This record gives sequence, structure tokens and C-alpha cells, in this order.
Amino acid sequence: MVAEVVTAFPSCPFPEVTRLGRTLRRSKFAILAYFDTAGASNGPTEAIYGVIEIIRRIARGFRNFTDYRLRCLLAAVGQHPYRTTR
Repeated sequence: MVAEVVTAFPSCPFPEVTRLGRTLRRSKFAILAYFDTAGASNGPTEAIYGVIEIIRRIARGFRNFTDYRLRCLLAAVGQHPYRTTR
């Protein structure tokens, strides 16, 4: 049903709907993949990666991998080793 809607929009007489149809047609495979995978997303993975990136930026001065790894593990379980207390 979603595939039919995506293919029908570009032929609509209203320019806004036609433009929306072109945008949906370009993203057709991503939209259909969402429904094929029951809404699965890589959002949680991206969130963890964002926290690790913050740790990486702050841990630039670490000389050993063990400290960096420990900070990443602490951040992954919800601790915030990158926040400084004043």
C-alpha cells in the first residue's frame, strides 16, 4: 500500500503534493525498508557512537588504551565520566 501511495503522488495536480511525491520517490527504498524491518532503527547505535565520540575528543591526552576503554564503558552504562564537577 505504501508503494502505491509513493508512486501516485507525483501525478497529483497540486504542485505541493507533486513535490512531496518526488521527494518520497527518491526515498522510496528507505521508506519501504522501514516497513519491511518492522520499524527497526540504528538510532540506539548512533546514540552510543555519539557518546563515544565525546569521550574520544576529551580523551585526546590519554596515553594508554586502557583508560580510554574504561571511560567508554562507563559512558555506555550511563555514567558521565566526561562531565567535570566544579
